[in-house]
Amino acid sequence: MTRSTRRQALALTAALAFFATACAGQNDDSDTDAPDTAEDDSAGDGGGDSDEPVTITWWHNSNNSPGREYYEDVAADFEAANPHVTIEINAQEHEDMGTRLDAAFQSGDVPDIYMERGGGELADHVEAGLTRDLTDDVADTIENLGGSVAGWQVDDRTYALPFSLGVVGFWYNTSLFEEAGISEPPETLDDFLAAVDALKAADIDPISVGAGDAWPAAHYWYYAALRQCSQDVLQDAVTSLDFSDPCFVRAGETLQSIVEAEPFNPGFLTTPAQEGPTSASGLLATERVAMELAGHWEPGVMQGLTDDGEGLGENTAWFPFPQVPDQEGDPDAVLGGGDAWAVSRDAPDVAVEFVDYLLSDEVQQGFAENDMGLPVNPAATDSVTDPALAGLLDVRDSSPFVQLYFDTAFGESIGGAMNDAIALAFAGQASPEDIVDATQAAADN
Repeated sequence: MTRSTRRQALALTAALAFFATACAGQNDDSDTDAPDTAEDDSAGDGGGDSDEPVTITWWHNSNNSPGREYYEDVAADFEAANPHVTIEINAQEHEDMGTRLDAAFQSGDVPDIYMERGGGELADHVEAGLTRDLTDDVADTIENLGGSVAGWQVDDRTYALPFSLGVVGFWYNTSLFEEAGISEPPETLDDFLAAVDALKAADIDPISVGAGDAWPAAHYWYYAALRQCSQDVLQDAVTSLDFSDPCFVRAGETLQSIVEAEPFNPGFLTTPAQEGPTSASGLLATERVAMELAGHWEPGVMQGLTDDGEGLGENTAWFPFPQVPDQEGDPDAVLGGGDAWAVSRDAPDVAVEFVDYLLSDEVQQGFAENDMGLPVNPAATDSVTDPALAGLLDVRDSSPFVQLYFDTAFGESIGGAMNDAIALAFAGQASPEDIVDATQAAADN
């Protein structure tokens, strides 16, 4: 992909303020104008007129209960309605799947159905001819999802159907906050650092972070940039690949002030994000830390990491990343993103029908009821049962701007260099300027 073509493809990510506006618009119209999806009442008739046996492969990252079992049931329902179809499910831990998908994209041997994060990553896959254009195949479902599909479009063509859109913030244990004498979640950076001190004084590890997987640590810098930089600067950077605005260095300075407070769990530089009870999510779920910066997936992940399947249960709460002094970013802007189902270019047509079924009212409602994320189908928003997750719907839908994760927005090369530099900053081996320099160097190359 040439630099010029790359910038044109990445221009689509500037529309990622679409999250809040699009979702709010859907909810307003869902009772009247939104068309029904084709499979709202059935699992379809996969394979069209053909009854030749066909097998499709499906990779997803719901590898804990209840998500894993729910998706097995969804696949079984589709197979029952389409006896000639077999769905081979590969449920993987998130980091393992990311590595395996990267290898699959390199080899061209991509599973029939897989998760796409959008932005520059999707633009690369489209440019390489790996991903099927779904625009005409599922036009009714695309219309039903509304502007939410914008992050998975290239040149006005839709290449994946988002099934969850959410935001990142601090999940915390209300009981441990009370034990430390913290009566309200922090609103400013000073409040946040004071809460860290209060938790440490109560002999409670304040925060877990899965820095061993890089991206959880990177979210701190992303959010600091969202606070320090205006929306115009961030959106321009997506297309210009210019990181010269001083706000990007100030983002590193904000991160540095947090790291220097030493709020993280012992061994955080090698802690994994979500895998097992000693992961960042596991430490929060088992009440060994007070909070974690994570996305809308966190309640579901924590439920899969506790013996009772409840996670933190009624002690689960959420607050946004704190405001910082003299920030130029909108105080209500949030960091977020989502996941979408994509179909590989050479997959059988029935794979498209199954993806369409995954976005049906019925399946999205079950997705919401199992606390697996924040659904995109308007018919499923009222099915979110977890109060904390339901609150995130309001945050998502009222935010004036939702910034897509930077490593997704900028693609693997730039995002990877950015994440590596941020990880070094967590280890005390990179300055705020080093993060910007490494990112700019990757963009220039």
